[in-house]
Amino acid sequence: MYSNAKSAYVDNSIATASPERLLVMLCDRLVLDVQRGLDALRGNNLPEAHHQLIHAQEIVIHLRSTLKVEAWDGGPGLASLYDWLHNELVRANVSKDPAVAEGCLTIVTNLADTWRTAALQAAQAAG
Repeated sequence: MYSNAKSAYVDNSIATASPERLLVMLCDRLVLDVQRGLDALRGNNLPEAHHQLIHAQEIVIHLRSTLKVEAWDGGPGLASLYDWLHNELVRANVSKDPAVAEGCLTIVTNLADTWRTAALQAAQAAG
């Protein structure tokens, strides 16, 4: 019963979130996936590391595919960052190298913080 209520709450939170909030939620999940993948690599739990890093790759692919590169001057640079990050996540997963995953974690943490700040500024400007 608890998991059904939690699932309904999460579904409702996503359905009613603004685009800015959805982006922040997605980036927060990306950080969580990379952290879990790194922890699994450090613990030599390779199936779990693979699972988490694959999910992180899927999020980056989604971020890249929905990016409107032409919408702003920073678009091409962000697209390049997403492409690079995807390649690094693949490399971390294939090589099972915690150092590569650590580098990814640093980038995705900074990215999530940046999007959170931008979303907050947008909300303050709107309201």
